[in-house]
Amino acid sequence: MIVADDGADPVIEEASVLAEPTILWRDEQLYVARRESITMTEFARVADHLPALFGWLGERGVVPAGAPFFRYRVIDMSAELVVEAGIPLPALIEVAEPDFVDVLPAGRYATLTHIGHPDELMGVTATLLDWGQHQGVRWDVTPTPEGEVWGARLEVLLTNPAEEPDMHKWETALLFRLAD
Repeated sequence: MIVADDGADPVIEEASVLAEPTILWRDEQLYVARRESITMTEFARVADHLPALFGWLGERGVVPAGAPFFRYRVIDMSAELVVEAGIPLPALIEVAEPDFVDVLPAGRYATLTHIGHPDELMGVTATLLDWGQHQGVRWDVTPTPEGEVWGARLEVLLTNPAEEPDMHKWETALLFRLAD
């Protein structure tokens, strides 16, 4: 929230970013996921895996250990992205391909939370990356001919779409791992 202080009654405006970026420690986290190679216009192919993953976990009585997320493995905005739709797990489970189990690495992560439509996340991402540049942050990323390979670059979906269908009210946390 932004509060204007011009001597009159405070005016509160909704802001798309909840606060300044911060750095926090995250322990490693098991997760189940499905991976896709996509262009930016094909993102729904990744997002559409989450309901099936939740259903599959529910059929097995597995309660997720956190909010679902998208993990960006490789980013080449002019070509393809390699993105995973994932759900944190409380313990190791067996899955059948094309699903898989992996681990989000422990470490320091820069985070920024956004409230608003997912289409606005590119701008919020730019804000986090710019903040990191000004702070001298070194990201866990390696440039390759295929694109930027990230150790852990996440969009964590903090709002359940079944409970809040208005995408303009969705809360999403960006979490980008810092280099050790």
